[in-house]
Amino acid sequence: MFGLFDPSKKALKRYKKIATQVFALEDTMKAMSDEALRNQAELFRNRLKNGETLDDILVEAFATVREAATRVLKMTPYFVQVMGGIAIHEGNIAEMKTGEGKTLTAVMPAYLNALNGLGVHIVTVNEYLAKREAEGEIGDLFKFLGLSVGLNLRDYDRTQKRAAYDCDIMYSTNSELGFDYLRDHMVLYHQDMVAQRGYPYAIIDEVDSILIDEARTPLIISGPAKQSQNLYQQSDRFVKSLNDEDYEYDVEANTVELTPVGISKAESLFGIDNLYDLKHVSLLHHINNALKANFTMSRDKEYMVLDGEVLIIDQFTGRILRGRQFSEGLHQALEAKEGVEVKKETVTVATITYQNFFRMYKKLSGMTGTAKTEEPEFIEIYNMQVVEIPTNKPVIRQDAPDFFFVTAEEKYNALVDEVEARHKLGQPILIGTVAVETSELLSMQLRKRRITHEVLNAKNHEREAEIIAKAGLKGSVTIATNMAGRGTDIKLGDGVKELGGLAVLGSEKHEARRIDNQLRGRSGRQGDPGFTRFYLSAEDELMIRRGGDRFKTIIGTLQKAQTTGQPVTSKIITNLITGAQKRSEGYNSEVRKNVLRYDDVLRLQREIIYEQRTSVLTETSVEDKVIKFIEDVVESELDPYIEQVGRGKYDIKDEQIKAHFENLLLPKETLDLAHLQTLDEVSIVSYLKEVAVKLLTDKKDKVPVEVYNEFLKVIMLRVIDTYWMRHIDMMQELRQGVRLQSYGQQNPLIIYQREGKRLFDEMLYNISRDVSRYACLGQIQLNVSREAVVKNTSTNQGSEAKKDKPKVIKVHRNQMPWNRR
Repeated sequence: MFGLFDPSKKALKRYKKIATQVFALEDTMKAMSDEALRNQAELFRNRLKNGETLDDILVEAFATVREAATRVLKMTPYFVQVMGGIAIHEGNIAEMKTGEGKTLTAVMPAYLNALNGLGVHIVTVNEYLAKREAEGEIGDLFKFLGLSVGLNLRDYDRTQKRAAYDCDIMYSTNSELGFDYLRDHMVLYHQDMVAQRGYPYAIIDEVDSILIDEARTPLIISGPAKQSQNLYQQSDRFVKSLNDEDYEYDVEANTVELTPVGISKAESLFGIDNLYDLKHVSLLHHINNALKANFTMSRDKEYMVLDGEVLIIDQFTGRILRGRQFSEGLHQALEAKEGVEVKKETVTVATITYQNFFRMYKKLSGMTGTAKTEEPEFIEIYNMQVVEIPTNKPVIRQDAPDFFFVTAEEKYNALVDEVEARHKLGQPILIGTVAVETSELLSMQLRKRRITHEVLNAKNHEREAEIIAKAGLKGSVTIATNMAGRGTDIKLGDGVKELGGLAVLGSEKHEARRIDNQLRGRSGRQGDPGFTRFYLSAEDELMIRRGGDRFKTIIGTLQKAQTTGQPVTSKIITNLITGAQKRSEGYNSEVRKNVLRYDDVLRLQREIIYEQRTSVLTETSVEDKVIKFIEDVVESELDPYIEQVGRGKYDIKDEQIKAHFENLLLPKETLDLAHLQTLDEVSIVSYLKEVAVKLLTDKKDKVPVEVYNEFLKVIMLRVIDTYWMRHIDMMQELRQGVRLQSYGQQNPLIIYQREGKRLFDEMLYNISRDVSRYACLGQIQLNVSREAVVKNTSTNQGSEAKKDKPKVIKVHRNQMPWNRR
């Protein structure tokens, strides 16, 4: 019944009509020469300049791409792919099953939207996929159509990146786009910004992976290491000495905290009287991280240790996230736990969440095989509908009911029995696991039965393409963590269809139903046969954490009844598992929204500062801004020295005013005390403004105007960057502080918003005060040069230290007051 009100059904009807019009032009396009097809782009551009819209030319543009694809790729987009292309063009998410050709589908809306000259960004989950498309056949197709194609790789320098951003179509990963945005607002010259045209339109491949799964981790650029006292090993030793009564572990929320007994232990060990006093926030933070590292995170599951280094394992793809670190000191806590070298924590100098970054695009769309379960979040945060596109051929894959066991041992035995039986027939099998440790356990059991197989996990990902290429061949057995789930197509070998296609066996269910659907989708592509089944047990992490009380009751009954190790296929249990997954999805969705709520506070501040900074880079002169700063500072700084003592009567502290302003804005002996004493409360303000501004403008007569303008820009950039980077790091610490303190039952987010605003207003005033001070007191050098505040910055997705080291001309140290601090 609910399906009747699904807006995507209505959209599909409309798409069918448009797709029919596209197909009607097939013969017209076939009659065109290659040259004529290429020239279509120019004709379309002229029509757009003459007032037509993208929607007006959509049918002809899509028909042009279909014909070009037939000639270049020997592939013609199907009817359903044209429908998917329309959904993407309209700023929606096209949900298309595996093997339905999402890559080719995206070419049509990308071509159409590139015609307005603003550029289209096609976003992929990894650089391998971005490179494969840009430098492969899809890139050739765009070039045949008369469009330029760029590739944005992490190792590129600014010149290469800017060239990529200037292309009609640019392929990039999500993280590189986000970091480029942050780095663009750290550059010293406008021409160094790579995204000169801003953020017009993005098509995101595997959109759920990028906008949902990765949205919990903000992008962070960090500067030099903090010189913080190393409490990690001490906290780790303390946590490892705890007994059961000292801490409480919440299975469902996967959180751990000290009991009153544990708190007393900590206070006596660290020699303090109240662990929850504000002055001990740092110690409490270290202890909480050590608890989290020791009791909620497991080696070879969330992370692994390789060559003395703690490496994160992506929970959604099973890949190692090389170069990335858990933030807020958790990574260092894991290093202490595992006894490897504890690296220094760094200072955060720039940060943004994926949600806020992608919401800057004027138009956003995407495609994936699995998004419907997260549609409410896509609508609420990104204003994108999920449109389910029908498959080109009916799906004939058999999705068998889940097999449920009481113990994990029974589950694994039954799974391996099934593998053995199907392997004897020669049917290819893909076994999906959630963790590295499960894939290794199953591998050991298969070895015992002498079943030849391949393992694809974070320890063995270099051979990914080779393993996947063979996974559909007769007799092959592949164990894979979720990394086999995205951007890969398992093609069936000869004679495999007759054996029932690829058999996919899941060893447990993931917290998100989408990930399970991705795994199922490896089988049964383009009307091929296939088989899928999940093997589950009462000991699976999902059931322990999210099963609830009803589940425990049913398990109790099952344990009495099930003594043979035979599987149970019960609708009640299946519904319970789905319920557990929905609860988990709800919890994770709330975590993402919370990350966004905190970043929204920073977003407003970031936009103000970045706009201010960009105007310094782009405008010829910033003199009027500096004069405004000086006038504001004079008013604010005078305030404490003018006191109302009666109606229309003021006590003006002239001597203190002279002393204060000759220290802050003016050289010594600039002000005449006798003259000051003749001024009233209004004229003294005007007089001081006049003196300070004249001090600045007199500098103009001594040097060429461009040197004067550059002098002011250098001061503004330096002061803004110094304070902003300090502010970002302070906001990170504030966030940790409000999370750890309950503040008498107050909502930590409200405290964060209020304190954050106070700190930001304070920072803005400090910027105006310092700019005024340095502009008035500074001496102009002819070789004045812009210099970065933070050098050798690195990101939480790997080092950036080798990049963009601009040639720096040194400013004399004694000329810039901030060097005298």
